[in-house]
Amino acid sequence: MSSVLFQIENNVAVITLNRPDKLNAFNREMALLLQQQLDECASLQEIRCVYLTGAGKGFSAGQDLAEIVATDGPTMTQILSEHYNPIIDRIRKLPKPVVAAVNGVAAGAGANIALCCDIVVAAQSASFIQAFSKLGLIPDSGGTYFLPRLIGWQKASALAMLGDKISAEEAERMGMIYKVIAGEGFASATLQLAQQLAQMPTQGLALIKQAFNQSFTNNYEQQLAVEDQLQQQAALTDDYKEGVNAFLEKRTPQFKGK
Repeated sequence: MSSVLFQIENNVAVITLNRPDKLNAFNREMALLLQQQLDECASLQEIRCVYLTGAGKGFSAGQDLAEIVATDGPTMTQILSEHYNPIIDRIRKLPKPVVAAVNGVAAGAGANIALCCDIVVAAQSASFIQAFSKLGLIPDSGGTYFLPRLIGWQKASALAMLGDKISAEEAERMGMIYKVIAGEGFASATLQLAQQLAQMPTQGLALIKQAFNQSFTNNYEQQLAVEDQLQQQAALTDDYKEGVNAFLEKRTPQFKGK
């Protein structure tokens, strides 16, 4: 069985991390395969949203430490430059929304891969752990970048240094994630969210993502210029025309992602 499962349902690419016996901890094979599948999501026009989740009881426990200590295991340089950094870069640059459906524990790199996604939803039983400090390491996979921007400097510093286990409800309260979805219908409810995004104006959503990415380094004047530029692009899309016509005609728009 592949360590990452991939299927397309109603214009949604469903990507499932699939090492459930290891709580979906990453090894080299799994990291490289996830990169390949994210590339496929970028290239296939029929895919209009990506849904990332984990098999079994966990989302991802982060790096498989057994691989690191193996005689022929990857070095830390390889783990970051060849495994995790390319995953983060692909998710942020993918011109389609990425939903992380955190079904269980998300620790270390597993937590930060989830947090770099556009919308993060979590099951009530899920938890988030910046486990790095307990190994003498720093948060990687974008953790030092995204976490303080999501929850503020003080909370991010505390979580990174103490390595506290944060429940899904607490993660929602502090603004780390979008929403907790309770009950046994987590998978169907979160997939429905992804399918809703897949029926929206895909290019418009991609431009929102691009604007947010650029806002991390721009001052407000630069960001106003970015909004001006990207809004002009959005106004040229077929979906914009359809949205306006549907509004004026008082009907439900039929977006095509073009």
